[in-house]
Amino acid sequence: MSSPLLFLIACLIWGSTFFAITLQLGDVPPAVSVVYRFALSAAVLFAWCLARGDRLRMPWRVQRWMLLQGCATFGISYICTYTSEQYLVSGLVAVLFALMVFWNPILNRIFLGAPLGWRTWSAGAVAIAGVSLLFYQSIGEAWAEIRSGGNGHFLLGLVLALTATIASSVGNVVVIKVREQSPNVLLTMAWSMMWGSLLVALWVLASGQSFRLPHGLPYWGGLLYLSLFGSVIAFAAYFTLIHRIGSHKAVYIGVVTPVISVLLSIQLEHYRPGLLEWLGMILCISSVAWALKTDSPTSSTSTD
Repeated sequence: MSSPLLFLIACLIWGSTFFAITLQLGDVPPAVSVVYRFALSAAVLFAWCLARGDRLRMPWRVQRWMLLQGCATFGISYICTYTSEQYLVSGLVAVLFALMVFWNPILNRIFLGAPLGWRTWSAGAVAIAGVSLLFYQSIGEAWAEIRSGGNGHFLLGLVLALTATIASSVGNVVVIKVREQSPNVLLTMAWSMMWGSLLVALWVLASGQSFRLPHGLPYWGGLLYLSLFGSVIAFAAYFTLIHRIGSHKAVYIGVVTPVISVLLSIQLEHYRPGLLEWLGMILCISSVAWALKTDSPTSSTSTD
């Protein structure tokens, strides 16, 4: 399959997964849906690896990094993402995930000593301005609601979404360590997703939430789409692109997906952004494109 086609597949799938997550909300707690999603994805990947003759067992020196990746990428990040979409329009959450382009270089600098260029800092300033415009009115309304005795759920959703982006970026740093230990992308993905689903399952039990199965077809359709397309196919396409063209080029997927997500929110969630919101989104996406206009490998990231 050609690289442009792989790029298009990843963009279309990940651009739609933020809306697909909304189909999971309601009867089932968000954390339980995360367990279902990645347990199914891990099972499919393990079966795929078995079919091509891979040896599934891996030494602990590799498992510990996959455990950490599973906790950050497929645990904390997705619990926060699913919960945040109870309070925020899915397209806005997708725009915030584009900011991972800045979290990644910063974390790479902190943990790996990678240099930070002036382009990252200047683009980051523009991104902060864009986010401020994007959420200016909503934050003001949420603050007024809190002062009048309300709950301010919008602010909670915003904090959760930002936490999800940071957790995903932490996972991306850990991926570097995983790749140093094993080049088998599909198998390491399977183990990381399995660890993530197990850790989230423990959280569900410890927090007193219940495992229950919904009866609605939209939930099951969304679960299958997120597990097979959003988790297995899209990640496989993305990692194949990294191998072919490099992560600093494959990461442009993170610029395209928020645009698709916002358009879907307008069409399917009746989201009606005003002038400030449109300007904020334009600044956010433009800043990401500006940050990525470099050959530095420290600009790498991944998406939902």
